[in-house]
Amino acid sequence: MAAPNVPGAKSSTLSTEDQFYTDIVSKNVAPLWTVLNRMVPPKPNPSSAVATWPYEDIRPVLMQSGIIVSAEEAERRVLMLVNPTMEAPYTTDTIYAGLQLILPGETAPAHRHVAFALRFIVEGSRGFTAVEGQKLMMERGDVILTPSWHWHDHGSEGDGPMVWLDGLDLPVYRFLPVNFAENYEEARYPSELSDNSNWKFPWAPVQAALDENKETESYARYDYKSGEHGKHLSKTISGQAERVSAGATTKRVRETVSFVYHVYEGEGFSTIVTPDGKEEKIQWKGKDTFAVPAWSAISHTCTQKSASAYLFAVNDRPMIESLGLYKKEQL
Repeated sequence: MAAPNVPGAKSSTLSTEDQFYTDIVSKNVAPLWTVLNRMVPPKPNPSSAVATWPYEDIRPVLMQSGIIVSAEEAERRVLMLVNPTMEAPYTTDTIYAGLQLILPGETAPAHRHVAFALRFIVEGSRGFTAVEGQKLMMERGDVILTPSWHWHDHGSEGDGPMVWLDGLDLPVYRFLPVNFAENYEEARYPSELSDNSNWKFPWAPVQAALDENKETESYARYDYKSGEHGKHLSKTISGQAERVSAGATTKRVRETVSFVYHVYEGEGFSTIVTPDGKEEKIQWKGKDTFAVPAWSAISHTCTQKSASAYLFAVNDRPMIESLGLYKKEQL
């Protein structure tokens, strides 16, 4: 078949389809029709996969990192939770998570950065984060925020290791390259002990809210809210906590939201069906962490006979809602 008569085109460049595609590369253009299904897919297609990090596997290497490098040398001694289908900083397509270790007497030096961070305390006591002059003591289950461009440092006045789950919006800055950091001139930013801060959310009132209708409802969800933003902890990522009663299974729900779950306490499993239809069953117990891609159908089951299971999750709900991309289905 003869090449079409296109004004201004050289017959040699249109002699074959392959030659056409080769020749246009030098002009910094590309044919949309070859990738249209990927650009505008029939359903959400996150790049991240379901992934899990059992604490009994991660804790030994995290403790070993405390021997290998000091908090001061590392600046932040963190094991990043890297999604197996992606690379750092992706735990999901939009959320970065990592487990950070501070040992007794150590200081993670003060700095500030554009990225927003939240921290869920996993293990230890008498650790602290100082945020813009407020020294916030850490206890297991606390959520502590470091808002964008706020000076902060970490330390420990306790006798054992402090471990927490970091959640940041770092993946956002892979396509909005405006994240950067600044180090403070000294290791500690001047601070005073604060017992009441908008940047600290103790676990006790969260669990009380989850347990309010415990006798009549087998499932409850608590959404963390910030006084600064009213609806969420930040404009990009936020947090939620969930209770699943003993022996109960939650209804299957999918949202255009991704999650990094952390098990506060309890045992059970989550059944997750990803957008491509693959079903996975994630077994979990206290202190385990697992990632769920957006638009995955999720249900949780507590396998305990008497006690409830409690889960915390970092989510990207704020940015999804702000962009008008939020959808939810109960299956």
